[in-house]
Amino acid sequence: MNYDASVLNYFLNAGIVVKCVMLLLIGASIFSWAFIIQRALYFKWLRRDTHQFERQFWSGEELNRLYMQAERTKRTLGGLESIFHAGFKEFLRVKKQGQITLEHVIENTQRAMRVAEMRVQDKLESRLSFLAMVGSISPYVGLFGTVWGIMQSLGALANVQQASVSMVAPGMSEALVATALGLLAAIPAVIAYNRFVADITLLMNHFTSFQDELLNILVRQNQANIPEVKLSQTEYDYTE
Repeated sequence: MNYDASVLNYFLNAGIVVKCVMLLLIGASIFSWAFIIQRALYFKWLRRDTHQFERQFWSGEELNRLYMQAERTKRTLGGLESIFHAGFKEFLRVKKQGQITLEHVIENTQRAMRVAEMRVQDKLESRLSFLAMVGSISPYVGLFGTVWGIMQSLGALANVQQASVSMVAPGMSEALVATALGLLAAIPAVIAYNRFVADITLLMNHFTSFQDELLNILVRQNQANIPEVKLSQTEYDYTE
């Protein structure tokens, strides 16, 4: 007797509980792959945008002009440019108050950039919790479907006087598909989650270093009491 060992046939012959488990795992896998692709494209755009802004920033462009450009497109700012915009905006606001100490200028500017950095981090970490949940729970959901399917297969043998492997094997195979689907959903989610977390750590460290450099420049500008500053490429060696 030939048995159709296709996944579709396993699904059609499975019990209602195992079918629900399979559908749940397939849905989780589809959503996780959609989030993985969306996050990968967003990270790629953010890195490209960050590199472009840094090239412009360290090419000798005036800070006031960079700020005005960012102000015109502030609704679509991302990553490093949004941090610069928030910090320089606060720097200008504090300077207009007059009779402000240098420590107060630095503290307010740094606080504004930290808040902007936290907003960027929140956007980067969006949907990562779903990937972590899929990666940690899916194998157990699949195992539950397998255990339930095996219990049903063995329970059906209670009414049979002579049991054989051919009677048990199909039910066992259908049950084990649930575990396979659980692993199929979990493995890509775990790999993507770890990769995105590592990328976020690198980006956050990069943003923190940029903030320190910008604060140094703004402090010199404040001490010199000049409205604009030009940067030379020799002051910062940019590398991708």
